[in-house]
Amino acid sequence: MRSMDQNAIRDARALGVPKMLLLGLQHMFAMFGATILVPIIVSSQYGLPLSIQTTLFFAGVGTLFFHLCSKLKVPAFLGSSFAFLGGFETISKLPAYEGLAAAEKLQYACGGIVIAGLLYLVLALLVKVVGVHKVMRYLPPVVTGPIIVCIGLNLAPSAVSNASTNWLLALIALGVIIVFNIWGKGMLKIIPILLGVIISYAAALIMNAMGMTNVDGSAILNTAAIAQAGWLGLPPFQLAKFDLSAILVMAPIAIAAMMEHIGDMSAISATVGEKFIEDPGLHRTLVGDGLATALSGLFGGPANTTYGENTGVLVLSRVYDPRVIRLAALYAVVLGFIPKMAEVIGTMPSAIVGGVSFMLYGMISAIGVRNIVENKVDFTNSRNLIIAAVILVCGLGFSGGLTFQVGGASLTLTGLAIAALAGILLNAVLPGNDYEFGKDDGHNSGSLGKY
Repeated sequence: MRSMDQNAIRDARALGVPKMLLLGLQHMFAMFGATILVPIIVSSQYGLPLSIQTTLFFAGVGTLFFHLCSKLKVPAFLGSSFAFLGGFETISKLPAYEGLAAAEKLQYACGGIVIAGLLYLVLALLVKVVGVHKVMRYLPPVVTGPIIVCIGLNLAPSAVSNASTNWLLALIALGVIIVFNIWGKGMLKIIPILLGVIISYAAALIMNAMGMTNVDGSAILNTAAIAQAGWLGLPPFQLAKFDLSAILVMAPIAIAAMMEHIGDMSAISATVGEKFIEDPGLHRTLVGDGLATALSGLFGGPANTTYGENTGVLVLSRVYDPRVIRLAALYAVVLGFIPKMAEVIGTMPSAIVGGVSFMLYGMISAIGVRNIVENKVDFTNSRNLIIAAVILVCGLGFSGGLTFQVGGASLTLTGLAIAALAGILLNAVLPGNDYEFGKDDGHNSGSLGKY
């Protein structure tokens, strides 16, 4: 289905190289704020040394890899996924890893991410063999929506905890994001998260120069490490380690991430006016996303996911050429080799992280609600109500997960994993499952039917 927008540009080469470079820079700015926030949160809040350099490098490499897998046709950017933050937090506190160095805990977490990425390949194979409609019958919005809601709500307490270190900074960050997201124009409306970080960081510099401190009396900023960092250097790669406990924490999160991927592919298809689910095919885009995630985790990076921020840029610019996205990916790779910038970003006060997280964590849950609403899940149906209720209670109630011994090893299932398993099982066994993926008949319709 071709877009009816006559002003759409599908080959950016017609604009000339300078404009193409600027368009790529715009996409890089759109993804930058959210992408770097993941390693900032993981390192500052959970104590796991996830590198900003490594994150940027694999965001770029992962995006290029995704484009290769999808026949260079899909204008999507892959940035670091927020869905896995709860998994990082759980692994940082697992009794089985007590006494381990933070770097080693991160290696086990990355091992779980590798397996999570490989699960994409399982779904891709199923989609290829039996067709997308049959596979998605077991993962309807009544299951995936509440799971996504649980991801955001489980992270909410950490946003408050970070923000409480300096509420003024946190409110500045949150306020800037809201103002530019609602009233911003053009480019400013596309990068509210980045603007929130930059403006609140500028406020932190001023407050620090005036001698103001955090609530506990500590300095707002500590910039000593910036001067010591070089301008050029390799990202700090480290090989993942594999352990069943970490795998059971991280791997189930892939269910929600894969559903997000399918939703993003639908959104990009609708924006550009192409059925990317059919050509190059959902199985190819899943393979690209999964392998990008597994590759990143294998060398110490976070999980990747398709970014809605860059879809917003497509809508704004009306330039649908995937080459522009690949330019943004190259920019990200280059930034991964600049340690000084990584150190500048690493000085980010936790209060700013908290203020930004207020928006992002809430948006994760809101996406889950939107998934339910847009697909018209009928909650007057007792079957749907039961499934959603059990998922929400499991996802939020088992805050510490379930730890048990198997063959002398300590295994932990997170609340999210329990919720996912319960939801899929109930959806499979309870009678009355009439969900048909891709059908747009006003009842439980899948978003692929909304081209």
